[in-house]
Amino acid sequence: MGLKAGALSTDAEIDRLAGGRADRAGLLLYSMLNLGIFLALLCAVVTQLGFLYKHKGANEAAQVDIRHPLRSVKELFSSKWFAIGMAVATSAWFFHVAALAFAPMSVVQAVLSTGVVLLAVMAERLFGFKVGARQWIGVGMTAGGLFLLVITLPSTGGNVHSSYSLAGMIAFEAALLAIGALLITGPRMGAPDHHHGVMLGGAAGVLFGVSDVAIKALTGLHDGLLGVILSPWLLVAIIGSIIAFYASARGLQDGEAVPVIASTSTAANVSCILGGIIVFGDPMPADVLGIVVQIFAFVMVVVAALVTPPPVRAAAANA
Repeated sequence: MGLKAGALSTDAEIDRLAGGRADRAGLLLYSMLNLGIFLALLCAVVTQLGFLYKHKGANEAAQVDIRHPLRSVKELFSSKWFAIGMAVATSAWFFHVAALAFAPMSVVQAVLSTGVVLLAVMAERLFGFKVGARQWIGVGMTAGGLFLLVITLPSTGGNVHSSYSLAGMIAFEAALLAIGALLITGPRMGAPDHHHGVMLGGAAGVLFGVSDVAIKALTGLHDGLLGVILSPWLLVAIIGSIIAFYASARGLQDGEAVPVIASTSTAANVSCILGGIIVFGDPMPADVLGIVVQIFAFVMVVVAALVTPPPVRAAAANA
């Protein structure tokens, strides 16, 4: 009896210790997720601020010509406001990479989608745009869609760096590159010229998505700095970012700030949320209702971006 009682006591102690470790591990994962969400929110604010500064600077520079890339870069950075915007955007990139290291891609991008709301507020308060009733309806639809999206995302079980198949990753990135190229060549395909700025913004967002998905893959490597440098996904991230840079700059020159930036943000967010689910295995809701609500949330975000008309300069409106 004594031996049996001792064995039971030992088993209870093991269970207690295991439970304590599980609680600490759960708390750590919860803290990491919250930190990732906080960093993503910072990224959302800083990203939109950087875009607005870049729009101001891009319209002071000569028109971007992809046939003369170095000259175009020199012209853009000769504008003080564009240089400030790029500096702000660079800091946002670091926040984004850090957020991807702590939270699943679909969660990070859902939080970044709030940037469309922040864009409208900052455009009106800081940059002299007048945001009308229809713009605020679009903002409300975006916020509502994002809220539904976030509350229907199931727990990831701590799987921040989900595994992925090489074939699936290549296929997804290739599809995004094809979509980006199609949007860039829109006018040649018969699209109206006055939509080219928004289309270039969308192309930039998709190509930023190519870069972000590649960066997410890099954050999951366990081979140190050398592994990151030798990874083909680093080259993919760099190429995607460079093409997106030119597409975004030309789009900001050809279109109004808010619709072009909103197009870029929405395309990047949708691309990356889909990448998190399709490539990295971020979970979808297990029940039919949750899936329907998530689809509805995606539709709300996309429709809000499409129906929101461009604000006009407050000075022009008051003239």
